[in-house]
Amino acid sequence: MQIRAIALQHFRNIPATRLELSGRLQFFVGPNGQGKTNLLEAAGFVTALRSFRSADAKHLICHGQPEAALAFSMEHEQEGDTELTIKLRAGVKEAWLESTKVTRLADVIGRFPTVVFSSQDQQLVRGSPGGRRRWLDLTLSATDKAYFVALQAYHRALAERNALLKRGGGAAQLAAFEQVMADHGVGLIRARRAALAELAELLTSAYAHIADHAEPAGFAYAPDGDHEDAASLAARFAAMRNRDLAMRSTSSGPHRDDFDFMLHARQAKTFASEGQQRALVLSLRLAQATWFHRRSGVQPTLLADDVLGELDPARRQRFWAALPRDAQVLATGTTAPDAELGDWQVFAVDHGEFVPVEAKAG
Repeated sequence: MQIRAIALQHFRNIPATRLELSGRLQFFVGPNGQGKTNLLEAAGFVTALRSFRSADAKHLICHGQPEAALAFSMEHEQEGDTELTIKLRAGVKEAWLESTKVTRLADVIGRFPTVVFSSQDQQLVRGSPGGRRRWLDLTLSATDKAYFVALQAYHRALAERNALLKRGGGAAQLAAFEQVMADHGVGLIRARRAALAELAELLTSAYAHIADHAEPAGFAYAPDGDHEDAASLAARFAAMRNRDLAMRSTSSGPHRDDFDFMLHARQAKTFASEGQQRALVLSLRLAQATWFHRRSGVQPTLLADDVLGELDPARRQRFWAALPRDAQVLATGTTAPDAELGDWQVFAVDHGEFVPVEAKAG
């Protein structure tokens, strides 16, 4: 997949712009705070109609404006030329594919895959379990509609059970939602375990390339209870009722799963250096891109937001060499890319304006 044009209006600090993108490599250069990341944030919307930086749409709309608009023209391996339009208002998000309004997120999520390489990614290694779980759920949802549907059903039942716990609901009421959670939750556990096993192989390969075989890398899945069937998971929910009623929240289940990044069979968040952690999350995103391509047959567009500052020159060069040769790359930085990295279409970014400049040729 390649994005051929991006039009934005009142999106963050970008009042109005339309960019025609030619070739496979685009680079947005300028000082920090000018709008480079905002452009990549907008491009990432095509995958799941959400920002990789903010959960609240009101932060994405230019100050003093009632709404923001995003429009994309894309070339797609399976669907040909495609138009996607998105409008954002406070508390409201609307989208159209061609001229048809999107009524279900499941009709869009993962259809136009992008993979974001961000400086925030290091929190996936050393941050909270919720961030890792969110990444895993989005990755699986983008390639497996059944997983997405099960995830939605599980969390709806979880929300209902939590509401009952706050009201002091009875055992029969709680059991009804626990059964729904168990039926869908055991599928989530199985899918996560299988996916992490496959992604671990891809992570190992990518990390070996970037780090030049410096140390073996992988994952360790840490489910919140090792349940092989719905009956055992439902029994766990039932056993936790008294505690959960006291806590007024569901304290156990797939919504509390986690996984660790490993180097030399040790937890990377504890033992890895800053450079190793940076190489790990770059490798994770490369693994994610390969996963998307294998599962969907669509090559993701890669969005690289000034991510290479923590790497030494050799690892930085190996990262660029590891990117898929047929993938579109939209990248940002405070200085223009090195000439040997390829033929870039370059835009200078200044206070939300994007001006084409002479491309760097390799």
